[in-house]
Amino acid sequence: MRELTEQDIDYISVGASVLGSGGGGDPKVGRLLAKSMIQKYGPVNLISIDELQDDQYVVPVSGMGAPTVSLEKLPSEIELTNPLQELERAFGKKADVIIPIEVGGINSLYPVGAAAKLHLPILDADAIGRAFPEAQMETFHLHGLEPEQVAVGDEKGNVALLKPINAYWSEYMSRALTVQMGGSASVSDYFLAGKDVKGSVVNGTLSLAREIGEILMHQEDYDDVFKALLDRLNGFELYDGKVTAVTRETKQGFNFGTAQIEGLNNYRGKTFSLEFQNETLVAKEGDEILASVPDLIVALDIESAFPITSERLQYGSRVKVVSFPCDPQWRTPIGIETAGPRYFGYDVDYIPVEELQGKEK
Repeated sequence: MRELTEQDIDYISVGASVLGSGGGGDPKVGRLLAKSMIQKYGPVNLISIDELQDDQYVVPVSGMGAPTVSLEKLPSEIELTNPLQELERAFGKKADVIIPIEVGGINSLYPVGAAAKLHLPILDADAIGRAFPEAQMETFHLHGLEPEQVAVGDEKGNVALLKPINAYWSEYMSRALTVQMGGSASVSDYFLAGKDVKGSVVNGTLSLAREIGEILMHQEDYDDVFKALLDRLNGFELYDGKVTAVTRETKQGFNFGTAQIEGLNNYRGKTFSLEFQNETLVAKEGDEILASVPDLIVALDIESAFPITSERLQYGSRVKVVSFPCDPQWRTPIGIETAGPRYFGYDVDYIPVEELQGKEK
């Protein structure tokens, strides 16, 4: 167990934005939220999976909706904690530990704010190992754990309790409510015993996000910060480029779009694109896929090396696009079925990024 400092929050916000694969919400919003809640309510303890007791109850806290909305519609304190407390009433038990549902942008720090207010520890793990746009895209689902009851709340204090038949219906019902709540809402969708959480999450992801953030915020320690990042995550450079056009649409509670990119440096004369649904789904050269979900695809600012989320991509952005292998749980048959390219409408099979790049790390 260790206490999260404000410096940790700074590191996590940057690192989680890398692991968010273009999504997960704006890291600045999450950083300010977490810091303000810690200053108001006191510190948050981070516990490892080894410290989690079998009989402790673990509940996720997450934001749902289009990242573009979260830039203007900030969460309130009650939005952070009302859904969790609604599940406590529904199950007749108290939560012992909070877990991020994903490690990405605001959704890594949303639960830190809730943990500060409720004086609960947060687990150094999450249920994705990156960010994904839909609620069934969680490792809990991959291991046969389905949400029995789901609570959704907004900044005004509205709270709804849902009883979906499976994780897909949790997504459909929660998303519809989120749209009606203004395009963003807070969700708690599981109430699990520690024994069920062990083995069904991605461990150490907040610590990993902190480590990545520390690399990017102390670039003077490295001859080549891009190489340091790629080495740490077993990743691959896909291309350098300048964004020449972005089409973006917020609909159905998602941020959909495509960024057209003209190659720079060693990639001059080539054309590329990124396609996203909150998170980046595919990186292409022309019609050729260079990397796809469930692997991570991230646009890094070519000057600062900091990640640029999908809602921040704009004409003129100069980016280095990189890709990292996803957690092995997503490379199983159910993982690929749940979050592979065919699920998102691409008529291609998933091929690991290291195979697409013709390299092994």
